[in-house]
Amino acid sequence: MYKRLSAARKEFDPTEAYQYPEHLRQYLDGLPAAPGVYVFHSDSDVMPLYIGKSVNIRSRVMSHLRTAGEARMLRQSRRISYHLTAGEIGALLLEAQMIKALQPLHNKRLRRSRQLCSIHLAGGVPVIVSAKEIDFARTPDLYGLFSSRRSAQQTLLDIGDGELLCYSLLGLERLSHGRACFRFHLGRCAGACCGKESPEEHQLRLLDALQRMRIVSWPYPGAIGLVEHSGDRRQIHVVNNWFYLGSAASLAEAAGLNTVAQGFDRDGYNILSGPILSGLHEIIELR
Repeated sequence: MYKRLSAARKEFDPTEAYQYPEHLRQYLDGLPAAPGVYVFHSDSDVMPLYIGKSVNIRSRVMSHLRTAGEARMLRQSRRISYHLTAGEIGALLLEAQMIKALQPLHNKRLRRSRQLCSIHLAGGVPVIVSAKEIDFARTPDLYGLFSSRRSAQQTLLDIGDGELLCYSLLGLERLSHGRACFRFHLGRCAGACCGKESPEEHQLRLLDALQRMRIVSWPYPGAIGLVEHSGDRRQIHVVNNWFYLGSAASLAEAAGLNTVAQGFDRDGYNILSGPILSGLHEIIELR
């Protein structure tokens, strides 16, 4: 009985109880109701506690201060700073860039992926490839972006199960030519392995399933500037091979950011592919 009570006392941490962070109130007056990135700082000048983005910095930061679930982060915070952008795209790009560079203590997503993988159709057969092996920005027939080979393989397994595809034709298991696989006898394979379905029909179903995850190759010969406006603020976001290189206020400044991209960036692709391919934003090709 005593041990159970002791355990219960240990589970309750009174320091986790929420209290409004009065010590941060002084930073609220200067926060703008505009797009950008905000930063919660600790005593350390090297590693921030949290980096976030919003189309309304003031409103979003105030919502943090009222969130009991963030009590620990709020107690550790000593000040709040912000960086204005010309809109939501700029805020998303800057947030991702800063999180990767500074590795804030309380940010869980947008961390740099160590083993970015994709599914590549090579001769009609899906092969799991790494961004360290090939240029994802320029290679056609890539499908999906995964944080590991295991997650890419699991997606292939899920597609195979959902579309009654043969694991052997997907390169997931070995099988003697013309012999029915085990899953065919269970009714989980349509029979491309043993002639019950044509290879063309099998391939069409595979392509249809993969198409929803298709990675678009970089559509320009070099770097571009995506122009974003918000009120009187204008930014040119410089991008090459889906990699965000920085933002500039003028074309001359943007041209100075036209450097060699550091490699394919999943967050850059996810943020930029929609706006760039939509045709709704001004695009300037940088030479």
